[in-house]
Amino acid sequence: MDLLEPVLKRAASARYDGKEQHMEHIKKDIVVVGGGPGGLAAAVTAAREGASVLLVERNGYLGGQLGSGLPFLAFLDRKQRQVIGGFAQEFVDRLQEVDGSYGHAYCPFHLSTTLIHPFYSRIIAFQMVKEAGVDLLLHCELTEARVRDGKIESIVVTGKGAQLELEAETFIDATGDGDLGYLAGAECAKGQDDTHVMQPPTLMFNLAGIDFDKFCDFIAEHPEELPYGLKMQNLREGYDADFFRSNPSFTFFGMQHLIKRLREEGRCPIARDTIIFIRQPIPGEVAVNTIRILNFDGSDVHDLSRGEMEAHLQIPILIKMFRDYVPGFENCYLTSINASIGVRESRRIVGKKILNYKDCLEGRVPEDTIGLCSYFLDIHNGNGDDTTGINIEEPFGIPYLCLVSKDIANLMMAGRDISVDPITFGATRIMNVCMAAGQAAGTAAAMALKEGGLPEEVDVQELRRRLLEQKAILKVD
Repeated sequence: MDLLEPVLKRAASARYDGKEQHMEHIKKDIVVVGGGPGGLAAAVTAAREGASVLLVERNGYLGGQLGSGLPFLAFLDRKQRQVIGGFAQEFVDRLQEVDGSYGHAYCPFHLSTTLIHPFYSRIIAFQMVKEAGVDLLLHCELTEARVRDGKIESIVVTGKGAQLELEAETFIDATGDGDLGYLAGAECAKGQDDTHVMQPPTLMFNLAGIDFDKFCDFIAEHPEELPYGLKMQNLREGYDADFFRSNPSFTFFGMQHLIKRLREEGRCPIARDTIIFIRQPIPGEVAVNTIRILNFDGSDVHDLSRGEMEAHLQIPILIKMFRDYVPGFENCYLTSINASIGVRESRRIVGKKILNYKDCLEGRVPEDTIGLCSYFLDIHNGNGDDTTGINIEEPFGIPYLCLVSKDIANLMMAGRDISVDPITFGATRIMNVCMAAGQAAGTAAAMALKEGGLPEEVDVQELRRRLLEQKAILKVD
């Protein structure tokens, strides 16, 4: 007992004394909320431009879906011209230095695919943040936005029972779900204009032990399992077994006849008509992007809770389905499950401009373009089993004011919550486009700080000049 006495005394003295908790206060030039692809790019770029930056992330890692096994899509357009550079290209270059990517590879379906090592991506994200001098707050959830006269004065985040008040000149919402904009009272939009249905989420998981030669032999014998004939205007010839054999960066989309039969027999748990998997820069491994949760709102915690549970419970059934019915997967086994469900769509913050899908289809590149996108309009049905792909012939430009809230003067957006219509969202939601938007938002926020003005007052042509110096791509020949 004598040995325990000092320990017990220390424990008693450490008990909560009932006093009101002190709220820590932090002031920076720029606060970025959300450390996914867009927020990462915004924070690092703003810090490189000389601003003091705090990056807030609710998870214990950076990069968001960069660590899920998903690839970058459409770095190249239909003519195989590169349309995204700058920060996103630097990220790929760093991956290649550690054999975490093979670079950009042509794809008859997705224009190009660029594999991302799911674990090295997180390490590289931390390296870039540290090198740029960005301050980090991980494991913190945004809980409040304090607004006065149309500007955010500060926000409150909570982590491990502690509350912190964060003050800045400019705030960048990179939450993906428009959480900061919503709490600040900015106008937001969700889903299709008429139905408000949103694209369904997925939960990525990885399988190893794949015999790719056997799978390709099966596809060669059963070309009907390729997605020709589905609602995919973007699909070109050459998406076949020979392509998969020769391309270590392929993403597979298909098996619709098998899925139809298994669903009719009650052997397939997913509400979709195809399977998707991505070959990984890890021998014999794929990331499966096949789970689908219908009638889902990624900004609703009840739907998130339902979705996480339903998605995890689909995984063992899907693994059995792969083993039993997909040649080459007979000996597959589970190696990892992504940390959280992957939300395709939730809130978009309405900006000073809204990018319209007609501008996308016509390939318009306005004078205030801060980034390009060539990905097709990729729309997963939120209350059905199909997916629609609408072709984009020429890259289109993202106007600067799509990154600036129309209601909150010092609020910017980076990532999939930028100001676009719901159809355009099908293209701009991909990760490298989020990075391009984040790079522009971070640069503009730093410029506004130096000029003593608001984000909407930034000289867009000077911003474009700075982006070009950062090796961003703003036009193609």
